[in-house]
Formats: sequence, structure tokens, C-alpha cells
Amino acid sequence: MSTKPARHTESLLDELETTLAHGTVARRVETLRRVTDLFVHNGLDFSQEQIVLFDDVFQCLIEHIEVSAKALLAQRLAPIDTAPPQTMRRLASDDAIEVAGPVLSKSERLPDDLLIETARTKSQAHLLAISLRRVLSRAVTDVLLLRGNEEVVRSTAANPGAEFSDGGFDHLADRAAQDAELAAGLALRPDLPRHLYLKLVTKASETVRQRLEAAHPDKANQISYAVQAGARRARSAPVAQTSQTEIAHALVRSLHQDGRLDGQLIEQFAEHQKFDEANAAVAALANVSVDVAETIMIEGHAEGVMILGKVAGLPWSTVKLLINMRDTLNGSTPLDLSASKATYERLRPSTAQQVLRFHRVQQLSVPPPERSSQ
Repeated sequence: MSTKPARHTESLLDELETTLAHGTVARRVETLRRVTDLFVHNGLDFSQEQIVLFDDVFQCLIEHIEVSAKALLAQRLAPIDTAPPQTMRRLASDDAIEVAGPVLSKSERLPDDLLIETARTKSQAHLLAISLRRVLSRAVTDVLLLRGNEEVVRSTAANPGAEFSDGGFDHLADRAAQDAELAAGLALRPDLPRHLYLKLVTKASETVRQRLEAAHPDKANQISYAVQAGARRARSAPVAQTSQTEIAHALVRSLHQDGRLDGQLIEQFAEHQKFDEANAAVAALANVSVDVAETIMIEGHAEGVMILGKVAGLPWSTVKLLINMRDTLNGSTPLDLSASKATYERLRPSTAQQVLRFHRVQQLSVPPPERSSQ
């Protein structure tokens, strides 16, 4: 370190002692400005020991000064990677958002435990500031999604540096069903798992259909067709195919080509909620495209899964796991599968093949509904 910062530090320490003992609030603010100038202009030259000293000085000086002075300090220190850590924690915990905001959104000196505690206890404005950080861990986003209002949730979902737990993604998909702006932003995230994208499209489409039909009950057929077709286009859009989905499909293709794809593997996929792998595996054994199998699984409820399972030659134990996986991922109410088991055992492969052929044709070209006679 150069001697110039050291001389300035010694001079300011003498001034600081006088200020803390006899200085007015105005004197404190002026000393704070000078200490801040010294740190901002020479921060990279200071040793860790000196940064600790600055930490003590800043915390002493910000006692009993107005919010505007603390806000200015927060703005100047927030972008500095070597900013005194205890001072940053204190500023980030301030009730005044003009003080806490710059630090919460920009400072790299804040640990997750402080961000989580702030997100649990402070205002929505504090949560919004946290949502703008360059990087957000799953633990932090879980709290933001739980406590955050509409603006906070949208901001968090739109942050490319935010990571989400499976539960966080589930929560986003549920809220997006009632929030078109959130749905649009969430659908563009490259890390959104395929099964949650499908859940998002299905739930959002259902919400749109219900609203349109309530407004235009005389056009229910046309509305249902248009919404269903739109959902299918959304599911097959390139943005919906994540790298994880492509890897899963490639794995299943390899297993099928090597003759290693069977019901036992499908059971493992279903038990671990691996929708991409399970859907692709069933499609391969049923000799249909992944898109057709996916549409049947999403739109056909338990009956659709049973049709695919029968054509693929799967036992009821495997089909049951597939139905449970589908209901879990879609957030559907679990079914009483005792009646479904009897239906599956009575279902003939030839009948299932006929239904499956219908779905293939429908997927390729769905005829428009009959127009109202009015």
C-alpha cells in the first residue's frame, strides 16, 4: 500500500476522535463524507486489517445521522467489492428503503442468511431490491416467492441470475396461471423444466378458456378449439425444448436402439418424476411421436395414460406410477385408481390402438368446430 492513504487515514482518525467526542451531526456527516471519499478512491490499496478499521469508523459515524446521509453512503459503497462487510450488513438491514435498497440490489458483500432474514421481515420494497441482484440462490428465491407481491415475483422470475428450487418453480407455475405477464416471462426461462412448462401452458390455457367462455357462452366450441390449438403450438415451440429435455430424449432413443428400454426403466423414471424420460420412453414403446404422447398425457388425464400404456404393452403397476407422476407434476388431485385398474385390465390392445390412431390424426390436423347456427 502507498503511504499517501496511510497518512490520510492517520489524519482522519485524529479528526474522528474529536468528531465522536464533541462533534455535531453536521460535523459527523462531513467527516463521513471525507472517510467515504478516502475509501472509495483507495479501497483497492487497503489491507484487510485497514478495511476492518474502516468498518468500525463507518459504523460509529452513521449513528445519529439523517437518512439522506446514510443513503448517500449506501449508494457509494454498494458497487465496491471490498466494501466493509459489517457496514454493508447494517445498511442493508435499515428500515428505510433509500438506505437499504442500493446495498440489497448491488452489494456482493451480503451473505444469504442476511438476504433471507431481510426477505422474511422487511417491506415489499426491500424484497424488490433483493430480486434485482446479479445472482440469487434457491434459498433466497424461495423466500421472495413466498412473501413477495406480484411485482416482486415478476421481477424475481425475470432475473436471469436467479436460481429456483423445484418447489419455487411449482409456485411460479401456479401463480402464472392467473398472471399473463408472469406466464410470458416464466415461459422464456431456459432453465424451466419441461414438465413445469407443460403445467404452465395447461393451467394458463384453462384459465384463458374459462374467462373467454364466461364472456361468450354462445361461442364455447370455437373458444375451446382455439385455446387447445394454441396450447399445442406453445408446447411444441422451440423455446419449450430445453437442453435438459433434449438430453432426456437422446438418452431414451439410445436405450431403445440398444434394446434396453422396458417397463422397469419407465417405472424408475416415473418414481423420480422424470417426465421427459418417461414420456419419451412410453412414446417409443407405443411407436408414436413424443409430441403425440405428450398431448395424450397432458390432455387425456388418466384415460390417455392408460391408452398409451396398453399400446406400449405396459403392466398396470407401471401405468399407475405414470398416472401418479402426471397428477403430481400437474398439481392435479390424486385419483382413486381402483376403478382405473379394472378399466385398464378390460381394455383391449386393439381398442387402444384405434383411439391412438385418432389422436395421431387429431394432432396433425384438428378440424375447426362447427360454427354457431346463429
